[in-house]
Amino acid sequence: MLSNCMKNARRMLSQGARLHRRLIPEPVVKKEIFIVQNSEDFEQKVKRSDKMVIVDFFANWCNPCKKLTPRLESIIGEKAGTVKLAKVDIDENIDLALDYDVGAIPVLMAMKGGKVVNRMVGLQDTDKLRAWIDKTVAENK
Repeated sequence: MLSNCMKNARRMLSQGARLHRRLIPEPVVKKEIFIVQNSEDFEQKVKRSDKMVIVDFFANWCNPCKKLTPRLESIIGEKAGTVKLAKVDIDENIDLALDYDVGAIPVLMAMKGGKVVNRMVGLQDTDKLRAWIDKTVAENK
């Protein structure tokens, strides 16, 4: 019986992965979403970007961050070409977290031209995230 449960679980995961690939083209998502490795990487990919960049300060142990990630990545996938998503692990990039006054996570910052133009703290539902991103992009064209 356990074997059948495992087979069903694998089948469902496989179907979910295929559905995800159909909804969001992989090359676009990978190009628009990236993990910041260090301060130099942040400078190059975020501060010098010609597009709006949403910076997601998170930690692997943070449950609200884990819930926010798929919501945020889905919206960024919808907006491919308009906005990028930079993921900053605060445990690996403490200096960046301190530089941008990250006192609680998750924190989202919208950056354009190397400057913070908007900020949001805490777990948000998909509609609120989408509205926040749309408004921020519209106000900073």
